[in-house]
Parts: sequence; structure tokens; C-alpha cells
Amino acid sequence: MSDLLQAVIDAHGTAKRWQEVDAIDVTFNFWGNLLDLKGFPGHFRPSVSVAAHTPRTTIQHLDRDSENRWIFTPDRVWIERPDESVVAERDDPRSAFAGHVRDTPWDQLHLTYFLGYAVWNYLTIPFLFAEPGFTTRELEPHTENGETWRRLEVTYPDHIAAHTKVQTFYFGEDFMLRRMDYITDVLGGVAAHYTYDMKTVDGITFPHFRRVVRRTPDGPLVSGPTSFALDYTDLQVRYR
Repeated sequence: MSDLLQAVIDAHGTAKRWQEVDAIDVTFNFWGNLLDLKGFPGHFRPSVSVAAHTPRTTIQHLDRDSENRWIFTPDRVWIERPDESVVAERDDPRSAFAGHVRDTPWDQLHLTYFLGYAVWNYLTIPFLFAEPGFTTRELEPHTENGETWRRLEVTYPDHIAAHTKVQTFYFGEDFMLRRMDYITDVLGGVAAHYTYDMKTVDGITFPHFRRVVRRTPDGPLVSGPTSFALDYTDLQVRYR
């Protein structure tokens, strides 16, 4: 493990403490131009539970008219009623995005997959990067907002669903996450993803507000439209 990754993990709560975490529950507001383009306009306020060490996300209250659960795993997504009867399901869900462009409409299972893997990654980073199969290397520092941020390039193993295989993460002098750069493979978006409002919950530190904007060769369009925003209103850590 690189010195930078070790310092980042220690700052966010230590590897030992993370190994004791079983799941994370969060309720959040989310909205953005991306959702409008995909056919899900407006504001949503789902409750989400992610398994800390296995890629699995359960989403509730995403459908305003039902109590259905929307469930993500890398190989299958499905929507089920409270009695566990299945409303809709899809195997090999990533293949369902083949040929999609930025304004291709999504169905509910597309949204289940995208939101499921995205939130699982967001809540397990940076501890996820110490798992087998990940490789990291430190890049040249970056200056933004009057600060110098250290950058870590992370290559994901094939079995972990993520926006894209290689991503860049920016950390401040306190080793807290400031920004993420990636291309969203399932829709072709080139993103700069900023994190704010760091709070420690039961020994683990999370950003409680996230804003995603488009990234161009001249830099992120920070003053432009918000592609995607998440505002955590309640977060709890469950230990084993």
C-alpha cells in the first residue's frame, strides 16, 4: 500500500475500524440534469443500505408511489415488493447500457444499477482501495481553490462495478477526499465530482455533500449545471 493511500485510510477512520463495519445506512436528497435527461426529473429522497464488504445496495423510497425495494448486485438487479415478490429483474445489468449516449432514456432497472454501484462506491471509498485487485499510483500534485491536492490514480479490478476502470482521486493536506475524476462508461459522461461537508459518524468520516459537473480539456465546469448532486441528511454505521 502506498504511503498516500495509508494516510488517507487512517484519516478516514483506519483500516482496523473499517473491518469491523457491517453496513452503512443513509438517507439523502439527490437531483441533477443527468436524471432529467434519463427520464427521472425532480428531487428524490431515498433511503439506502450498502454492505460494507460486498457489492450490494438496497434502495427504498425511490419510487414515490410504493414501498418497493430496488436492489443492486454486480450480476443482477431487481425490484421487489415488501413481500419479496419480484416486480422486474435484469441479469448482466451493465450490458443493458450498450450503445447508450448521454440522452438515452433509462428504465427503472438502469437507474437501479447506476445508483446502486455509485452509492456503494461512494460509501466504501477510500477503504475499498486496499482490497485485493486494486492498484494505485500517486500522480503529480494539483492546485485548486488555493490548495495543493495530492492525486491518487486508482485502477479497479474487473469484478468491481464502478463508473470506469481507472479513476483519479484528489486529497487535501488533511488527507480528506476533495474531488474525483472519471468517465462514466454507462453514459459517456466526463465528470469532475467534488466532495464537501466531511463528518465523522461512529469513527468513519464521510463527505455529506457531493456535486458532479462536466469536465472539459480546459477544466471542470464548476459554474455550469450540476449533473448530479447528493446531500446526505442521515447516515448511520452498523458494526458487526
